[in-house]
Amino acid sequence: MPRLKPHWLILIALVLGVLAGWVTQTAFGGDIDAVKESKTLALYDLLGSKIFIGLLKMIIVPLIFSSIVTGIAGLHKVEGFARLGGKTLAYYIGSSAVAIVIGLTVVNVIQPGLVDGKPNPVVEKFIADNRDDFEAKGNEIAASANKVEDEKSKLGAVGDLIVRMIPTNVLAAASDNGAMLGLIVISLLTAFGLNAIDGYGREALVTAIGGLNDLMITVTRWIMKLAPIGVFGLMASIIAQTGPGFLLSMLKYMLTVLIALGLHFFVALPLALALIGRVNPLRHYRAMRDALLTSFTTASSSATLPISMRCLQDNAGVSKRTSSFVLPLGATVNMDGTALYECVAVLFIAQVLGASLDVATQVTVVVLALLTSVGVAGVPSASLVAIVIIVNNVAAQQPWGAAAPAAIGAIFAVDRILDMCRTSVNIFSDSCGAVLVAKSEGEAVLQE
Repeated sequence: MPRLKPHWLILIALVLGVLAGWVTQTAFGGDIDAVKESKTLALYDLLGSKIFIGLLKMIIVPLIFSSIVTGIAGLHKVEGFARLGGKTLAYYIGSSAVAIVIGLTVVNVIQPGLVDGKPNPVVEKFIADNRDDFEAKGNEIAASANKVEDEKSKLGAVGDLIVRMIPTNVLAAASDNGAMLGLIVISLLTAFGLNAIDGYGREALVTAIGGLNDLMITVTRWIMKLAPIGVFGLMASIIAQTGPGFLLSMLKYMLTVLIALGLHFFVALPLALALIGRVNPLRHYRAMRDALLTSFTTASSSATLPISMRCLQDNAGVSKRTSSFVLPLGATVNMDGTALYECVAVLFIAQVLGASLDVATQVTVVVLALLTSVGVAGVPSASLVAIVIIVNNVAAQQPWGAAAPAAIGAIFAVDRILDMCRTSVNIFSDSCGAVLVAKSEGEAVLQE
């Protein structure tokens, strides 16, 4: 029999994982608490979260460091790097702004939190029936948001970004997958430093780091052979723990988010590729399919990063110099799907709680969504923490602000599936940015 290609194996594993999760939930009579305590779920988590995700996270730091250093120091020049950085940041700002506008438009047209101009009674009942659990979860997320707010620099989002870029401990930053900006700065300084010196020391270091990069690429390919098993475990775990009541009660909200994400994923980003980059979007979808399937199941931009880099370099033809800079930075600061989701979620909460947000307040939501999608990117449950921060800002001194924790808890109940979708949008946007930047630098990308 002919061997199936990796993306087909991953897709089959995804379908089998859904079926296994559904069978598991059925076997426990729909008792989600019993499922969470079962050895079956522990096995799914072992295959997915512990082994597959663990292996991917294991190679993130050495892969990024070696890729950036070899991509820049290997050329023995830094000319044009400022231009590369400027183009990258311009794309990030533009694509995030477009995503937020799409989210704002869709949520205002569909109005998932309203029925006949009044708060959605299905969602209201859903929140009322689970109020204690939802408020507890909402308050837990709010505590994380308050911690983020307390640690903010007096210079705001820009100050926070600079603080995250300059690690006080190089070894700590190099061992922390959440300190991606610090790792990028360390890598860039190493590459620039190597280009500033000559002699045996430089050549030895460049050769050694290049060898490390070759090793990490080989290990990434090995790990990808386990992707179907990991995807199966991840999907089975998610479906087994997702109660149908949650999905049905929040269906209109979920559809609103998915429609907005779909418009950005299938319309806005392909148009950018076609009109600005003059490349075939379908060819790019094919090039990134392994990364997209992996990001959908892992719901982690960082964990998918090694696969994204491999897809861009091997399938799309983007140079190591461009991909090793654009993708790690994008996984940290470019969150199109996240920014869009935050905007939809905040307006949904306001609608459900009977609040009417005027145009000026919605513009404030847009700005805050853009800033928080970057500012809290390294925090666990970053999207939900950002939503709390935005709600706190726009609902200050408003009666509906006090009732927000229960609504945020309801969003958390269906967040995992939406997180999978918005992570795929984040990954695809980063890859589109890399292609557009590479094309503008004269690279031959996405050629037949």
